[in-house]
Amino acid sequence: MLPEILKLRSTFTQYFEIVPAFSDALKDEVFSIRHQVYCEDLAFEPRRPDKRESDEYDAQSLHMLIRNVRTGEFVGCTRIIRVRPDDPQQLLPFELSCAKTIDRSIIDPAALRRSSIAEISRLAIISPYRRRKGESRKPAPMSDSDFVMISHPRFPFIPVGLYFGTIELARLHGIETLFFLTEPRLASHFKKLGVRIQTIGPAIEHHGLRIPSMMSTSTVINDLKTILRPLYHTIAKEIEAGLTDASSRATSEPAGRVLQAAVTK
Repeated sequence: MLPEILKLRSTFTQYFEIVPAFSDALKDEVFSIRHQVYCEDLAFEPRRPDKRESDEYDAQSLHMLIRNVRTGEFVGCTRIIRVRPDDPQQLLPFELSCAKTIDRSIIDPAALRRSSIAEISRLAIISPYRRRKGESRKPAPMSDSDFVMISHPRFPFIPVGLYFGTIELARLHGIETLFFLTEPRLASHFKKLGVRIQTIGPAIEHHGLRIPSMMSTSTVINDLKTILRPLYHTIAKEIEAGLTDASSRATSEPAGRVLQAAVTK
């Protein structure tokens, strides 16, 4: 078992690196990837003249990238949408789109401490990394065959790396409950990793059928399969390094105090 555990981590670090996107330059990379995937490849959103896809939620979001360490190319991204601190009653996007369908006997987001919840969205992987059969029409594909064996060569390092990075970044910011709209099969895929995803309502139409779901950051971390823990800890260290770097740069800039507060909040 130990060689398999080490192989999973070493394979990831050989090819990929998680990068929290706190600077304007890194956020620009995020918006560029999103335009490639959501506007050009999938036509989920209209094309923009500047080839950058962004919306009103980006200013209150935590952003993340994954980079190919061999080429230096950023190949995927995601974000965590937080409730605005100056407007804690603001509804997250899923609360608007699923307002009539959330099963509030399972969970009522409105009853939770608003600073402890957030929504994962805009997970995207650029097209050269979505070339397998059936993947081109999905922003961040995974399939059943990826999980035949966790050490299988098809293991989906990019989406799993982004999700693990998201969970750790959320933990560091005091976010306990993460909501998201997901394809129906994602829960079964993540169950094979030891990640428990709970459905909180029936599927809605949102660029295909999407199921409103949730997961607990602490539960995910505690329940991870042994073979995945070194990979998670490696990604957690990359997140911590990104936070430290952002904080260091913030204190050296005129507006550093404001940015540093945002990073450490």
